[in-house]
Amino acid sequence: MNEDKLKKFFQRDRFAAYNGITLEKVEPGYAVTKMVVTENHLNGVDIIQGGAIFTLADLAFAAAANSYGQVTVGINANISYFKASSGKILMAEAKEVSSSSKIANYNVDVFNEKHELIARLTLMGYKKDKPIEFE
Repeated sequence: MNEDKLKKFFQRDRFAAYNGITLEKVEPGYAVTKMVVTENHLNGVDIIQGGAIFTLADLAFAAAANSYGQVTVGINANISYFKASSGKILMAEAKEVSSSSKIANYNVDVFNEKHELIARLTLMGYKKDKPIEFE
């Protein structure tokens, strides 16, 4: 898959865009996303809201899992939060762990700008019998 086409395709993810998440890099089975933290990403105790971290990691998974050109959707996810981040930038790096004809497994690590591990998301994706349709 062409990286530019994939980046353009994932700009259609309106929820991620609304939350300021960008797709920085994508290649087969691998992707990196970025989020500049704003006041809107903070929870009631002034740390980054868990859902914002999950959304950042979920887009990295989606890009990596769909990078082969076959529609793949998440069917199971588990997140572990290791550290609250006080930084201004979060990055998520998705890496394929295993893949079969129908199921793919990914780990997504979330780091701040000091490269401190903030969270890890493990996801399972289901590969549909449908190619990605580019505009």
